[in-house]
Parts: sequence; structure tokens; C-alpha cells
Amino acid sequence: MPVFPYRETKKPIRARNLPGSVPSRTMSALGGEPTVRRMSLTASLDESSVTAAPGEETALPLRILNSGSTVEEYRFEVVGACAAWSAVEPATLSLYPGDSQTVSFMLRPPRDSTVLAAETPFGIRVVPTSEQGDTVVPEGRVTVLPFTETTAELVPRSSHGAWRGRHQLAVDNRGNAPVTVRLGARSGTERARVSFAADALRIDPGRAEFGKVRIRPAKRVWRGIPVTHPFQLTATPEVAEDQAPVAPVVVDGSYQQEPILPRWLPRALITAAVLLIALVGLWYALLRPAVKSAAREAITPEAVRSAAAADKSKAPDKGDPAGAGSGGGDSSGANGGSPKPSPSPSADASSDASAAAPTSAQVQVRDSVGGGSNTSTAIQVPSGHTFQLTDIVVQNPQGDAGTLVVSSGRDAPVLRLAMENFRDSDYHFVTPIMVPAGGKVTMTVDCRKVGKPVNAPTPSRCSESLFLGGTMKTDTAD
Repeated sequence: MPVFPYRETKKPIRARNLPGSVPSRTMSALGGEPTVRRMSLTASLDESSVTAAPGEETALPLRILNSGSTVEEYRFEVVGACAAWSAVEPATLSLYPGDSQTVSFMLRPPRDSTVLAAETPFGIRVVPTSEQGDTVVPEGRVTVLPFTETTAELVPRSSHGAWRGRHQLAVDNRGNAPVTVRLGARSGTERARVSFAADALRIDPGRAEFGKVRIRPAKRVWRGIPVTHPFQLTATPEVAEDQAPVAPVVVDGSYQQEPILPRWLPRALITAAVLLIALVGLWYALLRPAVKSAAREAITPEAVRSAAAADKSKAPDKGDPAGAGSGGGDSSGANGGSPKPSPSPSADASSDASAAAPTSAQVQVRDSVGGGSNTSTAIQVPSGHTFQLTDIVVQNPQGDAGTLVVSSGRDAPVLRLAMENFRDSDYHFVTPIMVPAGGKVTMTVDCRKVGKPVNAPTPSRCSESLFLGGTMKTDTAD
């Protein structure tokens, strides 16, 4: 740094900011704007407020005065939200004692939605290189002007259907201020109507909104070739009266109206009729003869003998007078009586139904771990009856572990199950299990581990259920 002849040998005393002190402000000689002074530095802006258009460059003059006695170099720092898109040119400045010079505070707000249209305060920190404590900060405000920019996209671009078409119009606000967009439609033909769920959308900066679009044909097409209906959608932003109008965004789309009865329906009906005829022919050609032959094979000599024995059991006894008289044609007339009528088949059927009644029973057995097995009786056959057991249903709703035995009073149990292998299990017997009079059907549970139901506390004992069904038949004397 050069030394001038008039420089004092003794370093001058400079004013410094004490803790908590505020820099002094005076009116600048240029423009009457606020000026920040120090004993060795004066910085002033030509204007305290400025407007900036997005995408353009705006310059604001900043005057620097070196009121000290030595050559000083200054550097500039922008403080505030606009620091990302502003700068001081040049970035550094050297001044001789008593000299002043003007630098430019450049504002370059981007033309996108990241910088909103609003008033933002800023400050320019002027820092002397040799005495950084003598920093001054001129302040001002910048107003970013609003701009409007919208784009639109139709999703999907084309639709199809027999009754209506559905679309969504996506409108993006790429400006820096909220905007209201009016939606409109222009149909390419008079055979389709376009409607919106909402006629206007309010969109914040940097956001997108969707408008639901429906296209309804004016006339139905029952059969034939599809009909295409082109249309156009418009999105017009609303602007203030003092702003220039914005051209609407136009989006093209199409709706393909399909016939209600598809073209493949007649072919499908013909194919179904052909298949039905083929199945009927297959039945009469192959399956029906096989059924008849199986029916003939079922008529075996054993079946004939069993049918004859059943007829003999229904015939009257030999000691019956009517039966004795049936051997000769004149015996009944000689006795002067009439032959005894045989019972009708309907009477036999009703007597069999009264003698065999459907019967069901249910029992639940609870057993503790380590306490031995526990047994309960589901049904006990009364005297003079026989219970024909055909259906058994056992349930283990808790998921217990152990052994479950169903017994009918015989030596061998009917069922012996491990409870951990099932939750619900049912058994159906074609040949019923006969439980004689005085017999009983019981269930025995031996619990080894209590299960835990889902989303429920663990119970203290095992719990199993038994449901059985069958027929209670009345014993008849021979």
C-alpha cells in the first residue's frame, strides 16, 4: 500500500462501535437518502427502495466515501433474502483518502416460482479490509414484480368408452404469485358435450391443480364402428386490470365413442351355441349310454333277492284269515267276509318317519394342564331306542394342545385326535355308527398346553366343543 507525503506519522483515532451501539445515520447529499457514516467511511444508496422484474437486471447505485487518512480497500456483502440473486459490482473497491466512488448493487431475480412477488428488505455490508470493526450496512427494500406463466396438460390425451370419457386437466402455475385460471372447452363436433367439475382453479406459485373433465356423447351408438370426437380445452389466467392480458393455454384431446354392443358379441353367441350343441350331442352319444349300462349292471341277483325278501317281510302272516282265504277263490265267499286290505305305502313311510327322528347334541369340555383328563357326555341313548351316529364336528377355537377322544361306549373310540393339528374338523359317515339303548357318546380331553387366541388374553384352561348329529330310531319287536 503506498504511503503519501501528507500521511501523519501518528495513527489517527477512529470511531468504533461500542457493544450495543447503533451506527449513526445522516441524510446524504445525493438524493436525500439515508447515509451511514463512520469517521473513516460513508456509504449511501441513491434510493432506499427499488423494484425488480423477474428475469431482468436492475442496478441501484451505492456511493462510497473514504473519509480517513489512509488508502483503504472495501469489500461488499449482501445481507437478506435477496442475497442469492444479487451482488455488488465490483466486489471490492480501493479508495484514496478523501475520494469517493459509486458501485452498482445488481438485482437479478430469476423468472420462476422460487422468488415470490413481494417486498423484501436487504442490506449491503461494507467492510474495510484493514479495520473490519468499522463496518457499515446501508439498508433498503426491493419489490419483486409479479409475473404470470401457466402450462397445462391433458391426462390422458385420448379416452374411449361407450357411455362417457373421463380426463383430468393438469394446470401448473410457474409464476411467482397466486393465480386463478378459468377453464373452457371447445368441442370439434356437435355430437359430444364437454363439462368440468369446477369452472375455475386457484393455484399457488410452483403448484399444480387438476380439473376433472367429462365428455358425454349426444347420441348412443348401439353397434357399428367407433366414433371419434375431437375437442379443445382452454386454461385462461385472470390478471389485474393494470396488467397485460395473458393468452390462454390450449390443449387438444379426443374421445372415442365405442358401440354399446361390441363387434365380437355375435361371434361369441354363435360360438356358445355351437359349443352347447356339441355338448348335447356328446351327452346323447357317449354319456347317456354309459349311464344306462351302469344302471343295468346294478341289477344283480343279490339285489333281486334282497328286493324279494323285503316284499315277503311286508306280506300278511299265514294265521290271518284273510291270508288263509287267499289260497282259494271260494273260501272268502264261503265265510261271508271280505279280504283284509294291505297297508298303503304312504302309511309305511309315515310310520318309519315317526320311528326314526333326527337328533343332535352338543357338549363343551374344559380341562386344566396337568390335572388329568376330563370327560363329558354329549348324548345318552334311552331304553327302547338306537342312536345312529352319522356326523361329528369338533372345535378347538383356542388352538390348545393335547388329546381329544370321542367314544360311543365301545371298546375302541370313534375318534382320537391331537388338538394341535386342527381348529375345526368335521366327519361324516355313510354307514352310521350304531349306539344301542343305554349307550352314550362322550368326549374326553387331556390338556397339555393352553392355546392363545389372536388379540385376546391367554385363557386358564383348554376348551373344546363337540357337535354330533344322527337319527334316534325306535326299536321294534320282531
